[in-house]
Amino acid sequence: MFLSLPVSSPKWLSFCTALLNSILCCVVFLIFDLLDAVFCVIYRYLDERIEGEPSPCCCSHRARQKKMNVTDDDDGVSDSLYERKNIFREMGFLQFGRKREDSNRKYGRDGEKSVKSWSDCGCESCLSWVNDESDYKLHFVVKEPLMASDENLSGSPFENVIFLHGFLCSSSFWTQTVFQYFPDEVNHEYRLIAIDLLGFGKSPKPRDCLYTLKDHVEMIEKSVVHPLQLSSFHLVAHSMGCIIALALAAKYPECVKSITLVAPPYSSSEGNDACINALSKLAGKKLWSPLSFGSSFMSWYEHLGRTVCLVYCRNHRIWESILQFITCKRNLHFLTIDLTRHTHHSAWSSMHNVICGGAKFVDSYLSILTRVGVKITVIQGDKDQVVPMKCCSNFKLKAPNAQINVIPNADHGTVLFGREKEFASSLEHIWASSC
Repeated sequence: MFLSLPVSSPKWLSFCTALLNSILCCVVFLIFDLLDAVFCVIYRYLDERIEGEPSPCCCSHRARQKKMNVTDDDDGVSDSLYERKNIFREMGFLQFGRKREDSNRKYGRDGEKSVKSWSDCGCESCLSWVNDESDYKLHFVVKEPLMASDENLSGSPFENVIFLHGFLCSSSFWTQTVFQYFPDEVNHEYRLIAIDLLGFGKSPKPRDCLYTLKDHVEMIEKSVVHPLQLSSFHLVAHSMGCIIALALAAKYPECVKSITLVAPPYSSSEGNDACINALSKLAGKKLWSPLSFGSSFMSWYEHLGRTVCLVYCRNHRIWESILQFITCKRNLHFLTIDLTRHTHHSAWSSMHNVICGGAKFVDSYLSILTRVGVKITVIQGDKDQVVPMKCCSNFKLKAPNAQINVIPNADHGTVLFGREKEFASSLEHIWASSC
């Protein structure tokens, strides 16, 4: 009788492992729920004491946020900001210490426009944009085509390519990688434009911005498309930048010659809970792998994420000095530098309002681009733990003419890193074939 029990059965072990993981996951994230609620109260107190008024947060119900200056239903603000489940929020714990309704604060104690919070870094690099005109614009890097002929010198049209980076990156993601591997033919015929998206790198990081898709697209128009008079262009984007690229392309479908999307975080917009579904699919609460855990931690917990930024991003110069000492390197890798070049508000809002909020709009963008016939190429690593391979399958259903290139043994980063020359060659082929 006892010998027949499947004590060593793989199914039994798998069930126990899954059960233990589920219990541990519930306990860990329940603790995070409590800590996030506690830090909400702490930061409200500190903000009010230091700045004279508590900073608005996303812990109150969405209906309360409608009292802000944004009132229309299609404001581009993701429901995932306000509908993230937190048992302590549902219990009303977060109402402790709230003396007034949240407001979309734009000005500091003395009436001057507030450009930074006490918990943000105030170094010259992070605030370099503040010294510019009040009508600020994005920072971008242009690699002009080599004028090798009189035809070029006479103003003959050349191809423009706009590069958009992903989350917690900057234009360096492109300038320090594939830009260096383009052959002379590309360098003579194409103008390469790498942009620091709003809130990242050396671009402005305003506190009075919601960092919606509309905000990002309008800043690209204002800073690049209009000043450079781009009547046609190619688009290349990675991760979060893919959603912004699709939004920009859908606004200028007749101007876009090709779109290359690297690891696009696509989530179908079917149903009324598109934003929450996108959050669960792309940053679900998981303990493993470390990348998945970090993604869920920073996506679900606003105030715990702010604490991480307070410790790491605000003091990035100290951490960079420590890393330089340990590694004996004067110049750190550009990804290490880019990781801190944002505020918690810009990163938190962009992540939700672009990646999750974009789920409401991407299908309509794809419909427009498919109808016009824009060439779309998706490059995806089969080992990507951030954007599952299923996203490619769903993408193909909405954009049947899109070409899907799966890179074996590549993840969210190595889909580009380590294969820059091959990637540059594939871009050259895509641009040439779309002319």
